[in-house]
Amino acid sequence: MNAIDHLSSILSAAGMKQQTPQDILTRIKRQAIETPSWGYANSGTRFQVFRWPGAARNTREKLQDAAKVHSLTGIAPSVALHIPWDAPENGDYKEVSQLAKSLGLTIGAINPNVFQDQDYRLGSLGNPKPNVRARALAHIVECCDIMKKTGSQTLSLWFADGTNYPGQDSLRERKQRFESALVDVYAALPSQARMLLEYKFFEPAFYSTDLPDWGLVLNLCKKLGDRAQVLVDLGHHASGSNIEQIVAFLLDEGRLGGFHFNNRKYADDDLIVGSINPFELFLIYHELTTAELETSGVASATARQVAYMIDQSHNIEGKMLPMLHSVINCQEAYAKALLVDRKRLAEAQQAGDVLEAHRILTDAFKVDVRPLLACVREEMGCPPNPIAAYLASGYEERIRRERA
Repeated sequence: MNAIDHLSSILSAAGMKQQTPQDILTRIKRQAIETPSWGYANSGTRFQVFRWPGAARNTREKLQDAAKVHSLTGIAPSVALHIPWDAPENGDYKEVSQLAKSLGLTIGAINPNVFQDQDYRLGSLGNPKPNVRARALAHIVECCDIMKKTGSQTLSLWFADGTNYPGQDSLRERKQRFESALVDVYAALPSQARMLLEYKFFEPAFYSTDLPDWGLVLNLCKKLGDRAQVLVDLGHHASGSNIEQIVAFLLDEGRLGGFHFNNRKYADDDLIVGSINPFELFLIYHELTTAELETSGVASATARQVAYMIDQSHNIEGKMLPMLHSVINCQEAYAKALLVDRKRLAEAQQAGDVLEAHRILTDAFKVDVRPLLACVREEMGCPPNPIAAYLASGYEERIRRERA
């Protein structure tokens, strides 16, 4: 059975009449998930780095691993870089871009690092010392120049800035320092490029975080300009936060810029996306897809420009297989979201039929889309089962041997 026949049978069996099967298939095949270079390298917790013998040791190997993931899934065409982790020894970023292109990839978001140096003990752009703030700003502006050299259209910013004790620093002054510095960053952006500003409610600072929540960052982005948008990391919220509602709000405001997909149980666990709460992932994709399918409006235009990026820390489970699982889980969540019968859902919502509306949504979530996606991958020239294909390819044994 081909993909169109398989999808038609799913829609028919469930009584779903919201879209043509071909439109759904086209959207599934156009899906794109950006993988992070750092997800292929060794990483650890605050307690230990458990080294994996197949981990990428440099940017070339990271790109090679990312190309393997893309070849197996067909929907991971870009790679995010972290600077200076991915700085080439010869300083030639155009060479990095050319290498990515030769592997069938493009360079995605550029992520400055202003949290690991000893100078940043008290913060970067929020630091009370002007010379430290100047150093952090210079690095971020340098990353804007790297964007031009690599063809990146996205500057992804996360700051570890905050305080650990009451009275440690002036909360209002730290806010003002950030506002002032980000004006300069915004001015340095390449033409047409976007700045995605991330928030995190706690950690590593434990008393106050300078950019703690989406509302504060939204306010800051509106002050900066249209090309400043909010980045939602699924692990950066308090327990019980309704992330899909935040997504809906930011879509309606035209300020949802992108995602760092991962999953959490307690804090910022950076686990495989969809591994802890797959229903939450589906609900997030439902909000995104609902806006994407609308023919006009701010939310629709915003949804079509969202950057879908993975940001995970694979500490004990290897590197390649976790990334494959993450991409596949995003693909399954998106496919299920496309199956929601939105016409019937809207009718039930308008009628105040609480359980019918809930049932329509959960019926789509319960559909097993794996056989459908296997057909889709074959039509895209990819193996129907990426995990099985990877395990049979010998790639992991080879990189373990070569990189050990």
